[in-house]
Amino acid sequence: MVLAVGALTLSRARLSTQTVSTFTFLFYLYFIVDYFLRFPARIPGYSSLRPTLIGILILSTLLFVQREKFKGRFDDPVFRGFFLLVGYIILTLPLVEWPGSVIRGNWETFLKAVVFLFFTALTIDTEKRLKWFVAVFVFCQIFRVLEPLYLNITQGYWGSATHLQGAEFANRLSGAPADVINPNELGFVIATVIPFLHYLLWPKGWFSKGVYLVLIPLLLYALILTMSRGGFIALLVVAFFVFKESRRKAGLIALGVIVVVCAFSVMTPIQKDRYLSLIDRDTAGGASAEGRIRGMVNEFKLGLSRPIVGHGLGTTPEAKTHKLGSQQASHNLYAEVLIELGIVGFIIFIMFLVKIAKKLKSVRAKMTNIVSGSGNYFLRLNKVLLCVFWMYVVYSINYWGLSQYYWYLFAGLVIAFGRLIPSVDEIERSEGLNGQDAVNHRYRLASSLQNRHPREARAWKSLNENQERC
Repeated sequence: MVLAVGALTLSRARLSTQTVSTFTFLFYLYFIVDYFLRFPARIPGYSSLRPTLIGILILSTLLFVQREKFKGRFDDPVFRGFFLLVGYIILTLPLVEWPGSVIRGNWETFLKAVVFLFFTALTIDTEKRLKWFVAVFVFCQIFRVLEPLYLNITQGYWGSATHLQGAEFANRLSGAPADVINPNELGFVIATVIPFLHYLLWPKGWFSKGVYLVLIPLLLYALILTMSRGGFIALLVVAFFVFKESRRKAGLIALGVIVVVCAFSVMTPIQKDRYLSLIDRDTAGGASAEGRIRGMVNEFKLGLSRPIVGHGLGTTPEAKTHKLGSQQASHNLYAEVLIELGIVGFIIFIMFLVKIAKKLKSVRAKMTNIVSGSGNYFLRLNKVLLCVFWMYVVYSINYWGLSQYYWYLFAGLVIAFGRLIPSVDEIERSEGLNGQDAVNHRYRLASSLQNRHPREARAWKSLNENQERC
């Protein structure tokens, strides 16, 4: 009895130093819902409270008060890559072309984006919280797609239009009236959420499969209505990863043919022309595709006009206006980074992305040696993150993002996910009574391996020891 009480006390003591308070995590979930579902645009008078800024201040204060729980967290390679990027931006601020523009307002947009890295990495510190965060995030993205789709079907809502040859315009589906996303951004949201649905819902029971079969056609139809060529390319990246991971490749090819035939059957001639312009420049949409490519080339040339430190954070529209005579952007993240941070900053940002990729690769190596089978949530989530990472890499050719949330939230999720995979030392400590009680609460994956997969756990431990000696 005394030994059991002592073990329980040790478990609670360890837990208190490792996890943030429940209130902090729940408030971050509220912040996520408020941010993505745009409560300020839906609730009268709510915007006057500056909820995003207030939410950032509250979360920052809560995390600062609990800073003792984060010892060693910032040694993560992804965190170090990010700190290098921020340090470079600060040190080169006096040398950029328009430091005044950065100070007057551009830093605030960047700050609102990068906080997602810290909030996600620091508040997701148990497996249960990881699952809750993923569920809430995916729900918000699905809602952002289904709301404008519902309005389109019931009220004829579109939200945006694109210019065709001559004086004609074609309607394109964008975010709902309360949202702020254009058709390309809505396509980005669709391409982001599909991997989560495919890997997390389809391998489960019949109810989950039913939800998947209802949602996927709706999301694909919404993508057609956006006429987002970038979103279509992003979807191809997702399809490639699904195809590569599948053991039923012949069946997937047949399913892909059916999906393409069904998609073309519901497209209007303008929508067909828009997507065909990706491979045929003689179509009516070919001119806009050529214009987008020329815009990207011009932006890279603009970035090389000030190659060392760039024009300054957030100054891409300003630089284009002054030097190219047009503020219209081609929406290319890599050109944006080159324009604003120069070649050195560009290399640092790419190194940041490389560190994320390496983190995912190392986590996947551990997961593969621990658990086999598609039934494991963590193995499936790792597949999601790998797929989304490469989709982001490709879609960033057609999407800006240095001061957008998506790379930073993703990096925070990767950090949190990687930290929840137990290390060799934690597995060793879990072999003892006290260590097992302390680890089981937070590392249910480790304890389940000890109980259900002892051979895999011992093999994983041996593999890591060999890697350390090498």
